[in-house]
Amino acid sequence: MSNALPPKPRLVGPKVRVCIVASKYNEQFTDALVDNAVKEIEVILPYARIDLIRVPGAYEIPVTVANLLVKDPPSCVIALGLIIRGATDHADLIGQSVTTSLQQIAVRSLCPIIHEVLLVNDEQQAQARCIGDQINRGREAAKAAVSMIDITNEIRRVANRQSSNS
Repeated sequence: MSNALPPKPRLVGPKVRVCIVASKYNEQFTDALVDNAVKEIEVILPYARIDLIRVPGAYEIPVTVANLLVKDPPSCVIALGLIIRGATDHADLIGQSVTTSLQQIAVRSLCPIIHEVLLVNDEQQAQARCIGDQINRGREAAKAAVSMIDITNEIRRVANRQSSNS
């Protein structure tokens, strides 16, 4: 596997709006995800508008994203949450439901949704992915969001060029 960094996304204009939908559950970790995502977006897209919507838990993220996309679609949505496995299958069921729902919403709406609703085995894994510097999923979500905004804008530019040439 290559250790090369992906190319830096092109800076898009000030009309960019990113919405973060984050669960409150496991707040210590989700707050860190949000903080890291916001800081990274502010570095890469200093003129972007960042909206934050907090929901009770991971299960409430998809319906909130769907509602947002119908009412006031942003350039991209970042879904942040943390599910810690317990003694039952509940965490896996929630994780699968959130993943499937977010994918269906993204495909249906054609709006990029960055899925960083993490399913981890314990607090140690949560610490490493949410608060740690080495594998920080909040920062990774922000980078993916900016990349997807750039890709979506490029697709629109190509489509507009093709339609004006017809």
